Amino acid sequence: MTDIGYGSSRRTVLKALTFAPIASLRMPAKASPSGAAIEALPYHDEPVVLTRTRLGRSESRFRYHNAESFFFAIEQGRVRDPHDRLYQVGIVLQLGLSSHLLDVGFTDRWCARHVGLNVIRSLDYANASGFGFENADFDLLATILSPYGKWRFPQPTDRVEDLPVTAEQTRILTRALLDHVRHVTGHPRPRGWNARHA
Repeated sequence: MTDIGYGSSRRTVLKALTFAPIASLRMPAKASPSGAAIEALPYHDEPVVLTRTRLGRSESRFRYHNAESFFFAIEQGRVRDPHDRLYQVGIVLQLGLSSHLLDVGFTDRWCARHVGLNVIRSLDYANASGFGFENADFDLLATILSPYGKWRFPQPTDRVEDLPVTAEQTRILTRALLDHVRHVTGHPRPRGWNARHA
């Protein structure tokens, strides 16, 4: 087994886990203080045992890369319709947050059943499991977007101009979230990211 020192960063630990034997990747959440935080969420109604696996790590990286790729058009200002932009930002945020959730051991099936399109719920589960992204402006954005599917076919009362966040603030908050996902998971940027953002 790889020796990981006491002062190691989370990125170092995760990198070591990537190359560790599969048997050593089984770490139940009951040994973690995050288990109590997850159980304390008001809508948490089904026990979950978090088990890190190579598959979860791979799916986590795939989600992060998809989030970055999907966000590129939004970042470049190519998504003009404000409702469509909110819908797509919701997808990006959910992809980014699920990258963390899959990384720490939630399964895709569990997330689909208990989180769905609810960005604020995804954020709550992420923070309860060690994500550490506390930002009041982002909480507001996540609440506005939840569930993000409503912005695909908005009602007449869903007026973007009445929202307390601008398109630029939304872009900045989304970039901050994706950068935090990258920092916490240790995933590299997608291939070609630097060239696209030059």
